[in-house]
Amino acid sequence: MKPVALVIGAGDATGGAIAARFARGGYTACVTRRHLDALQPLLERIRAEGGEAHGFASDARQEEEVIALFEDIESRIGPVEVLVFNIGANVPSSILEETARKYFKVWEMACFGGFLNGREAARRMVTRGRGTILFTGATASMRGGANFAAFAGAKHALRALAQSMARELGPKGIHVGHVVIDGGIDTAFIRENFPERYALKDQDGILNPEHIADMYWMLHQQPRDAWTHELDLRPWIEKF
Repeated sequence: MKPVALVIGAGDATGGAIAARFARGGYTACVTRRHLDALQPLLERIRAEGGEAHGFASDARQEEEVIALFEDIESRIGPVEVLVFNIGANVPSSILEETARKYFKVWEMACFGGFLNGREAARRMVTRGRGTILFTGATASMRGGANFAAFAGAKHALRALAQSMARELGPKGIHVGHVVIDGGIDTAFIRENFPERYALKDQDGILNPEHIADMYWMLHQQPRDAWTHELDLRPWIEKF
């Protein structure tokens, strides 16, 4: 069986581009979202390009579902050699209006789901002495902005999880990386909600999902004597 690249949160932009990139590299792409029908365009695209792809409806916050997902893939499809945790959960709100329920839900999606999926991947990779686990971060991983208390808290925690896992698992042959996506991405959300930012696309002012995907592929291909743990990606015009 071919090795598997599992992308948790394979949306229409970054996650989908990452899955397609690994499929072009010879991996079987396994992709998840909450609803299976949302994955059909991506699955069709990968297969049309000659790749192998499988979709799964999975809630990354539910331990039983995550365990079942890994068991199913490893028994039926192939060994998970690459895990990409790509759930965003970017839901802005004033701290004056934030609810405990929504704050906790953002943490579950952006951090707790990373722990569950990272743990299950690590348990299997350690037995084989190899593998790559990559977590998608954001500007909020580095600094908390106004109206982003929940998102920043969750992304800070995900970054800490990645650091802890890297220190524990690196000596066991597992490459753990954290990718900070610092800038707008070429998505329908940016086009519809931030037209002034999207207008910068012609100046390379927003991130191209395909270029982001190339960086994830590069991280996985690194020799272990020169591993990168944290990589930040931003357009040339972005302030930081």
